[in-house]
Order: sequence, then structure tokens, then C-alpha cells
Amino acid sequence: MSKILVIGESCLDVFNYGVCDRLCPEAPVPVFNPVHSVENGGMAKNVYNNILALGTPAHLHTNDNWKSITKTRFIDYRTNHMFMRLDCRDAEFGASKIKRMSFKKYDAVVISDYNKGFLSKEDIEYISNKHPCTFLDTKKELGEWCKGTSYIKINNYEYERTKEKIDSEIYEKLIITLGLDGCKFQDVIYPVPKVEIKDTSGAGDTFIAGLAVKYAEVGKIEEAIEFANDCATKVVQKRGVSAV
Repeated sequence: MSKILVIGESCLDVFNYGVCDRLCPEAPVPVFNPVHSVENGGMAKNVYNNILALGTPAHLHTNDNWKSITKTRFIDYRTNHMFMRLDCRDAEFGASKIKRMSFKKYDAVVISDYNKGFLSKEDIEYISNKHPCTFLDTKKELGEWCKGTSYIKINNYEYERTKEKIDSEIYEKLIITLGLDGCKFQDVIYPVPKVEIKDTSGAGDTFIAGLAVKYAEVGKIEEAIEFANDCATKVVQKRGVSAV
């Protein structure tokens, strides 16, 4: 069975569900009455949890203090409308020490980089040079440093922001997620079925987890993309950040 290494920063996702029936008398803001809350490992931890949920052994290299770095959402229970997100300790992820690691025992490496300082461009370049099968999901602007990776997952907004700096070598590696329209790889669209979407939080994490799991299993990127689409379609029909 395949084994996958996930590298990246993690946090604790907190979803506070409640109801808002009136406005605050002191200011024009809703009064939030909590009903219940849900906590999940977020960011790279969510990628890791999805890989495990798909039945594939995995190891996670992340910041030790991830439980103290929180993203707290306040959400209307009836409509799933998010009123606010509160991020705490967002500058305390620290830096990784990936050069002490061995990559030989893994079939694939997923780099889940939220650009919070845990991984540098040099770190990502080092990882891609150390392992022949690397999947990159990054919030950094793409450039020469990412050319050694096998495949790069990027959403359409991020692609539009950075496409002027992307050459043909990088473009050949790009898997561009398109939301309701599925994703695109080498100018081929991979569609998804129309479903009722409850929450897109963490869907990108699920996508790259499914992509890496299936590719490590079959070695065919087209089949892996279709599987990743299917995984992401399942989680967007659930509330909050969840494993497939």
C-alpha cells in the first residue's frame, strides 16, 4: 500500500454555529447566539486527515503548536452564512526543518503551503529535488523555484493573479480548480456534477489529498484528477471542514 508524506503548516479550525434573530442595539451588527461548535485540524492537517480517511497511510510534518493557532468562524446554523472569521496567533507557525528529513519511504509528497513562513521557496525546491513525485498546493506566487515539482494545484483566482509570470513549463504542471466547473489540466476541462453546496471550506485540501492518493495508486494523472474531483464534490455537500 502507498504511503504519503504531507508537509505544511496546520491550525485548528473552529466552527461556531448559532442563530441571529436581531440586531445589536448599540451598533448595526447581528447578535449571535451560539448553538454548538465543531473543531477540526485545518490546513495541512486537513490534507493529512483526508488521506487517512481515504485509507492510505500517511505522515504529517507540521508545526507542533497547531492547536493553539485558531481560525474561528461564526456561522448561522439555518442558512450557513458566515458572519465573521477570527484568526488567532496567525504569525506563530514558525519555520520547518525539512533538511533533517528522509523522503525515501514515501510514494508521494504533498506540500501544503499556506505561505505563513513555515516553508520557504528554497524548502519547496529542496523537497521537489529530493523526491520524484511531489504535489504542490501553495499560496505563493509561482516561479522558477517550483519547476521541480510534479504537479501544482492552484485555484482559478490564484491562477489569474499570477498567470503573467507562468511559463509553459510551469503551465504543463498546473491543475487549476474552477469551483462549480471542476478543474482544468493542460487545457482539458474535467467537469463535476451539480450538487447542493453547503460549504467550500477545506475543499482544496480534500482535492489534493484525493489527487495524491489516487496517483500514488495508479500512476495516471487523468484518473487521479477525476477521483480528486469526486472527493471534493462530496465534502462541499457537508458543513465546515471535513474529511471525505
